[in-house]
Formats: sequence, C-alpha cells, structure tokens
Amino acid sequence: MKERKKKYIIGIDEVGRGALAGPVVVAAVCFPAGLKISNRKLGALKDSKKLSPKLRKLWLEHFKSIPEISYKTARVYPRVIEKINISQAANRAASAASERLIKSFQSSQRHTNKLQFVGMFKIFLDGGLYIKNHPSTGSGRASSGRIIAKTIIRADEKITAVKVASIIAKVQRDRYMKKLSKKYPRYGFEVHKGYGTRRHIRAIKKYGGSRAHRLTFIKKWHTIK
Repeated sequence: MKERKKKYIIGIDEVGRGALAGPVVVAAVCFPAGLKISNRKLGALKDSKKLSPKLRKLWLEHFKSIPEISYKTARVYPRVIEKINISQAANRAASAASERLIKSFQSSQRHTNKLQFVGMFKIFLDGGLYIKNHPSTGSGRASSGRIIAKTIIRADEKITAVKVASIIAKVQRDRYMKKLSKKYPRYGFEVHKGYGTRRHIRAIKKYGGSRAHRLTFIKKWHTIK
C-alpha cells in the first residue's frame, strides 16, 4: 500500500484559565504546513483577546469554510479543576483535544484518500501548556514518532495555528457561558463570561457561589450554598 507523506501544523490554546466560573476550554487546530490563512474583509488574524466578539465569530465562520482546517475542543469543568488545579486541568484538556484531533484527522484522511496515511505533526502550544507524553515547557521540545511538540511563550501572538485555536476556544467558551447564564441568571455570565469583574464579585458576595463556580477560586468571597 502506498504512503502519503505530508507535514501538518497543530496549534493548541486555552481559554478560561483565570475565570472564577465555568470550564477551561482548549482548542486544537490542524492544517497542512504552508497553508495561508487570511481574509481582507476581517483584517489581520490576531489572538482572540485582541479581536472583538463579532470579529471572532466571523473568523470562526471563515475557518469553517476552509476544508484544510480541522479542529477539536475539550473542556474541564469546575469540580475537576478544584481537585487537580487549573494548570493540570488545562493540560488535561490540551491532551484530550490533541488526541481527538489527530485520531479524527488521520481517520478522515485514510477514508478520503484510500491510502495509508503517514503524517508528520508539529505541535505548537501556548504558554505553560503541554500535552500528555510531551512535557515540553518554555522553548523546549519533545517528540515521539511522527509528532513533535513545542511550547512557546506568547505563541498566540506568533504562531498562526495557535491564533486560530485561541479564537475557536474563545468563541466556544463564550457560547457555553451564555447558555450557563440562563441556568444561573443572577451572576451575569453572559456579560463577563465567568471572569472576576466587579459585577461578578458583587453577585458572589450577595448570592454565594453556584455549581458553575470554581469554589477554590471564590472562597475568599463566599462559599457554595
């Protein structure tokens, strides 16, 4: 059976690390090395924090229109975050998202091309993230077989794939928090998305914590009722 060899870039980023409520969400994005991602109408592709909510949504729709782009997301919820801490929770989600993405991508490629798929994956992670079996930190590297993983500080400002991942993770988490606000309307999740704004902290002091909150994050203001 013939082999189809190609190099791919995977970008991984998380959203929600510093929030007081809701999950930490990680997106893993894959596309062929050398793929150019641009859109004149939307301007420069940037990290999600530097884009308006409207632009983030438009960029996501643009990503979906590019068949070469594949992505998966993973979440870790408050109860688990409390047990293992936010850093380990983010890394657990990063590992899950990357594993799901690679398996799904390889499966779809084999089905589409009817060839044995042999791909080289170069993974870039933002900040302190690392993936299971690839504990790369800082500017270090880790590799296993056809996968090379590298964590880069501020990768969401430097690496296109990580910028894409940051946007996808942000849009998905924001949508989740808006849905959560319907269940817990007192807290204003639809506005601050679970982060520690004055409005959010006032609500915690007044109403106590909810099941959506990370109790270890809000214990200095209130405990769950």
